[in-house]
Amino acid sequence: MEESVPRKNVLWAYGIVGFLILVSVGTYALHEYYIYLSAYLWFGFIYGMCLQYGRFCFASAFRDLFAVGVPRMVVGIMIATVLFAITSAFVSSTGWSTFHAAPVSMHAAIAGLIFGVGMVFAGGCASGSLYKAGEGNGVSMLVILSISVTQSTFVDMGGWLNKLVPASWTASAAQKGLPTSIGVTDGWVDQYLAGYVWNQPVKTFAGALGMKDESVGGAFFGNAFVGVLIPALFLLAVVYIFWVRRSYLKKLADQKKENITFSDHLKGFWGMIMASKRTAIAGLFLGIACGLQMFVIEGLRMKFGVKNAGTILERIGFDFGVSAKGTVFDPGYWYVTTQEAQWVGWVMQKLGWNHMDNIYFGWVNGIPSPAINPADWMSVALIGGAAVMALLYNEFKWKAPTKELAVWAIVGGALMGIGSRLALGCNVGAFFVRTANGDMSGWLFGLGMIGGAYIGVKFFNWWTERKMAKEMAGFELEL
Repeated sequence: MEESVPRKNVLWAYGIVGFLILVSVGTYALHEYYIYLSAYLWFGFIYGMCLQYGRFCFASAFRDLFAVGVPRMVVGIMIATVLFAITSAFVSSTGWSTFHAAPVSMHAAIAGLIFGVGMVFAGGCASGSLYKAGEGNGVSMLVILSISVTQSTFVDMGGWLNKLVPASWTASAAQKGLPTSIGVTDGWVDQYLAGYVWNQPVKTFAGALGMKDESVGGAFFGNAFVGVLIPALFLLAVVYIFWVRRSYLKKLADQKKENITFSDHLKGFWGMIMASKRTAIAGLFLGIACGLQMFVIEGLRMKFGVKNAGTILERIGFDFGVSAKGTVFDPGYWYVTTQEAQWVGWVMQKLGWNHMDNIYFGWVNGIPSPAINPADWMSVALIGGAAVMALLYNEFKWKAPTKELAVWAIVGGALMGIGSRLALGCNVGAFFVRTANGDMSGWLFGLGMIGGAYIGVKFFNWWTERKMAKEMAGFELEL
């Protein structure tokens, strides 16, 4: 903490921490089950601090790389993914992992493409927008709102959109035996999920090598080494060759260096890695926290004899919004977008729009009140953790969005919301967590996201040039 930080910032930081402590202690006094929600709260707080400290944003990473050729954040994210993979491998090998892999098919790449375009338009990814909201960024707040409303609306749409659904999806969804209250053939997203996505294979790198995910060999060699380290090194090598190598060679030429060797390139590669220390440090703590959260949540589930927080909520008398199979969204690790969709779904339900007649809410995740939703506590605390870090580093400032930025925030947030639901996760749930745990679908989403970011950056370059040309033309007319 710097000496120039105003005293009021410190007081506000203490106030946020004090409030979260009061919530944890006060709710625990009501019932010990609330410690389950507090576990989510404090891990969310840690994630917020790490994100703000490392400026951990996927949108910024690819925008900086494709627009101005600065690789620092992309390199940092790859390093963080590798570090998280090591932690995840350890947790998996103990048998205490709460991670579950996702279906693998091209839907993940297509969804990643849509999400990637959206995050560039919005100026922040799903997790980046949360931590930036903690810095007082009004644009990021609009992004979060847009993502949330879009998801909640998107998963409950039917009508004429059902005409676009292949008959094979409809038939397959109808055979899944879901309750009639879900109305699985009434919404196109339901048919997409039950009739297509659920039919796709679930694959990890360990499984592809004939190993079990929870075995030491499967966790460390199959998932961490083959599934994360090798692809990450390949991507880092691509970044070095196309974005760093030229400037590094110029630096050597300025030093009168001749006969460039492979050893020189290794030094340049290592220098690229070390230039991302702050993001790597944040990634290290994120990885440790994500792994520890799996331990804690699994331990609490064993302590209370439950498999999902839906049972806990029912035991303490909050059964509203619990899904038809008695569950709520309870991933057991870091996740971002689903809980934001839930609170909008809860509001809509209260206003009379039935949001429990679809798979996403009614069968899988539920729409419990935000006041007792474990994952919602995590997101709110994440914003709080980012705010504390921003206050202590004197980086907190309310920033109202301009009309143009507000439009981009809403459009970009909507695209991210659509991409998240098609992929069953965002840059955190569909890429960072899945990839680090050896899930093949994570890399598919990641490749799509990179492609979408490239398209988004190219579009923005065109848009900016077009806008400037119009302004200059107007200026010349005035002269």
